[in-house]
Amino acid sequence: MNINWNWMGNLQQFGRSLMIPTIALPAAAILLFLGNLPWDALKMGQFGDILVFSGNAIFTYLPFLFSIGVALGLTQNAGIAALSALLGYFIFVTATQYFTGSMFEMGVAGGIVIGVMAALSYHRFKTIQLPEYIQFFGGPRFVPLFMCFVSILFSYITIQIGPSAQAVMDRFGDWILSHGAWGTFVYGVAYRLLVPSGLHHILNNVVWFQVGSYPLDNGTVLYGDLPRFFAGDPQAGIFMAGLYPIMMFALPAIAFAIIHEAREDLKPQVKATFMTAALTSFLTGVTEPIEFAFLFVAPYLFVVHALLSGVAMWLAYMLDIHHGFSFSAGVIEYIINEHLSRNGLLLIPIGLVFGLVYYIVFRWAIRRFRIPTPGREEGSQLEEWAGDIRYRAPLILQALGGKNNVVQIEACITRLRLTLVSDKIMDTNALKHLGAAGVIRLGGGNVQVVFGTFSELIREQIVKVLHKDIRNVHFHAPVQGNMIPIEDVPDAIFAQKLVGNGVAFFPERGELVAPVAGTVVILYPTMHAIGLKTEDGLEVLLHIGIDTSHLTGKWFQAVVQVGDNVVPGQLLIKFDLQKIKKQAKSLATPMVITNMDIVKSLTFAPFKHVKKGQASVMSVIMKEDAAGGDETK
Repeated sequence: MNINWNWMGNLQQFGRSLMIPTIALPAAAILLFLGNLPWDALKMGQFGDILVFSGNAIFTYLPFLFSIGVALGLTQNAGIAALSALLGYFIFVTATQYFTGSMFEMGVAGGIVIGVMAALSYHRFKTIQLPEYIQFFGGPRFVPLFMCFVSILFSYITIQIGPSAQAVMDRFGDWILSHGAWGTFVYGVAYRLLVPSGLHHILNNVVWFQVGSYPLDNGTVLYGDLPRFFAGDPQAGIFMAGLYPIMMFALPAIAFAIIHEAREDLKPQVKATFMTAALTSFLTGVTEPIEFAFLFVAPYLFVVHALLSGVAMWLAYMLDIHHGFSFSAGVIEYIINEHLSRNGLLLIPIGLVFGLVYYIVFRWAIRRFRIPTPGREEGSQLEEWAGDIRYRAPLILQALGGKNNVVQIEACITRLRLTLVSDKIMDTNALKHLGAAGVIRLGGGNVQVVFGTFSELIREQIVKVLHKDIRNVHFHAPVQGNMIPIEDVPDAIFAQKLVGNGVAFFPERGELVAPVAGTVVILYPTMHAIGLKTEDGLEVLLHIGIDTSHLTGKWFQAVVQVGDNVVPGQLLIKFDLQKIKKQAKSLATPMVITNMDIVKSLTFAPFKHVKKGQASVMSVIMKEDAAGGDETK
């Protein structure tokens, strides 16, 4: 893999790598919660002590987790890079603690630096060739050897400048903490504004794992608001408490505002989608599905949201509220960690007030400025963040520009992080049709696509497709209108798949376009149906309406003829929609594959409104023994 030196791409990849080690933190929070239950009453006090000790151990060894996680995140999960980072951090931490008398500890920052160095070493030396007699140490096996010397050099430098660096870090932490309420306000605003780019992870890492220090009884010093909170530091939790009112109450209130302002005909669908998003935010603190519903259509409203988030942080500080979390500020963590909080119960009334303010402000703004939130715009395409979206990998891959356009694909909690050869050929509308809540272009081919908490599953499915030598044929929408399952066509021959398998559409305009590239092999004299054949040998039948052959070509006009080669989106047939609607049994227009014997599987996009020529509505995987051209086996 070539290192992408585009700075935004590097930052988004680095931000993702910082999320990997935090996966262990919820386990620590749960262990501490369970350990503080009344085990003495059950005469199992030692078991409770073991739970507490185990939870604290995760925070103690957090720098080791960051060294490994950063190395994995920056090398596409290369195990040898993670091993090199772990080896390097062992050398670094033992050497610096011994020669500085444990007076200087970099904590998580040291783990991050070692992880970055291991990743850079991996990219530089993974293909190195040594003389044949020592080639055993060549290639990736050279990386751990090299990291030993790099870590020794880094340790020496750290030992020399340790006291001065410690003083600088202490002053930096004191400076942030001394700004009190203003500091928490600025953090709250910056955190929210950075969420769309995914760079909030970098900001959080500084505040949660670097600011402030707390010495333990065994001499270990913990740094950062998050580890200090779980270690019992009474001063910790000021940079997390104010997030609870926003994630538990404010964001769900936005979801309710969107539901109540949706069109009546779409309100049931909007309610199903956004009630799920509201519950997700309330329980787990995952907010992107709601935020991306208004981010791109009303960015000024997102700024208001960021300012109100800062106010919540400021208010929590002024009321001396200390609360924290290991993953995010949802009600689950609120309950689990409440025993460590101070004045934590005040967050509930504060949250209720913020929820009411958000609901009133957002509902007023949506109506006053006619903001096209989901369910309000004409032809609204409601995002689906759950359901069978995880099984649509071939369609999502096509919308991203195909196999050859994907250089790298990773995922964090709520989004795919991609490096593309060209983001210009990416189909943003198709991605939204397939469930993306938002698409962010960072430049240099670096893109983020927000799919919510199913992002990691989607990445796994796409990786499987990328690594398989499979033949896909991707279909575009042949008309503008609503897409329906073939089983819903009001004709037994099509509904029972006697002609073939596929999908159908209810057209809104009198134009039929080519769904795939191929050759026109059949054009019925009545021009109500047309057949195409692709290079892979797929035979595709397009049939305008049901029982339309009796119209004998009236109100139909073909603009192609047999033998013509066509491309997706090319006009095939014009027809008078209104007159045919009066004469036909139904306007349902099937698009079916008539030679299903060469098809391995079909995948469909959500059955909802599509635009003419819209990409990624159906994907076909061919059987391995299926021949292309004019012959099939």
